[in-house]
Amino acid sequence: MGKPFGIPVYVSWTWFIVAALITWVIGGRVQDMLPHLDQALAYAVAFVFAVLLYVSVLLHELAHSVLAKAYGLPVRRITLYLLGGVSEIEKEPPTPGKEFMVAAAGPALSLGLAGIGLAADVYVVNGGGIPEVLVWQLWVANLIVGVFNLLPGLPLDGGRMLRAGVWKLTRRPVAGTVAAAWGGRVLAVLLVAWPLTMATISGQELDYSSLLWPLVLASFIWMGASQSLSTARIRARIPQVNARTLARRAIPVTAETPLSEALRQAAEQRAGALVVVDHEGRPLAIVNEAAVQATPEHRRPWVNVGSVAKSLEPSLVLAADLEGEPLIDAMRETPAGEYLLVERGGEIYGVLATADVNRVFTGV
Repeated sequence: MGKPFGIPVYVSWTWFIVAALITWVIGGRVQDMLPHLDQALAYAVAFVFAVLLYVSVLLHELAHSVLAKAYGLPVRRITLYLLGGVSEIEKEPPTPGKEFMVAAAGPALSLGLAGIGLAADVYVVNGGGIPEVLVWQLWVANLIVGVFNLLPGLPLDGGRMLRAGVWKLTRRPVAGTVAAAWGGRVLAVLLVAWPLTMATISGQELDYSSLLWPLVLASFIWMGASQSLSTARIRARIPQVNARTLARRAIPVTAETPLSEALRQAAEQRAGALVVVDHEGRPLAIVNEAAVQATPEHRRPWVNVGSVAKSLEPSLVLAADLEGEPLIDAMRETPAGEYLLVERGGEIYGVLATADVNRVFTGV
């Protein structure tokens, strides 16, 4: 839909579902508030409200994204969808303070829009008619969006603010994520339990259709919180990712060496990888494990090592002392099956297989 501040904005097809729902629900209210309008015009006003509401949501997400960019965090895109919007920020803020500020920017903007709308409702468009109805609906909607997003549970903005607070206190971002994710799960349960409890206390018969929206929101929050918990478990293992520890011992072979002979030498020297070198010993390629496994055993004496090797690009050569997040970032920049690890002086240390790194996270 455009690139405000250089950030691509996309609208999911699910937006049309919620736009139709808002138009249907609000259209009836507009008719009640402005009975002199015919039905078609009332629903047209309701559709305008749906569009303006999502403009407000876009501004909410832009507040997150623009501040993130100001902190040097890359923003992939903003997507408007069924339940609002999401800013895809590619890296987490490096400090709890920045995490808190990025998270708080969205609700602050929504509450600011609510305040501006309230002032306009009181002092500018207080004569009734379509403008006042639209302004009233918008400032109330922005107030609800701002307050709701301040609730302390992931994936809401308030959950990220809670995460930042726990991170600051414990100095452990993972602890903050776990606390905020469980806060989200509690919120999800309360969203459904609250109307059930109120109906029981009041003795009124429960209208089950009124549970539809709380159930949708609770499902969204529960799934987001659960995903955050899974991410926290994964991130807790990142410090265990050490290139030297996970490296496979590699032996050098020339490209003309038969694959069967190279594998024999590797087994003899208890090496787990093969590096193709030139006649002066400089590394040229890494033998691809998947290609080796795909080569039938009876063919291996007739297949040269060079035919099952991947040429070494500069991005496939990593420092042997990399570990943790810098190592993950380096691998993410150039996805591959194997990487050559070298010492600071350029000497070959070994080969890092992506499969070995994955096993740290899967526990297999």
